Amino acid sequence: MTTPDPDGPPARGRFTSKVFAGGREPDPRFTLANERTFLAWIRTSLALTAGGIAVEAFTGSVFDPLTRMVLGSVLLGLAGLLAVTAGFRWIRVERAMRHGRPLPLPLVVPVLATGGAVAAGVLLVFLLLRQV
Repeated sequence: MTTPDPDGPPARGRFTSKVFAGGREPDPRFTLANERTFLAWIRTSLALTAGGIAVEAFTGSVFDPLTRMVLGSVLLGLAGLLAVTAGFRWIRVERAMRHGRPLPLPLVVPVLATGGAVAAGVLLVFLLLRQV
């Protein structure tokens, strides 16, 4: 651990300094907002996980096994991807704030939107074919 400068903010540990790659300490409100955004991504990941489990556990009489497997797999895959990318996004945003750079785009958004559209499309096709 480095020695704190009595005139400046407290020093960070080596690990934190390495992860954030230097820069200036941002306003705590921005860091806390970044954490709230991270937690929102994690909540979405948990909801997708619950949806994937629910599809597998409770729709045996509604969906055929292949549809159930595809839909559950898409939801669980999106949940895992979102959970992993949420952490990396939090670090990238924190680094950008510390270095005064523009905030990075959330690259997982198109993947999440596409996955949600695939899941909705599978459901729509299934419901339309079921009515025939």
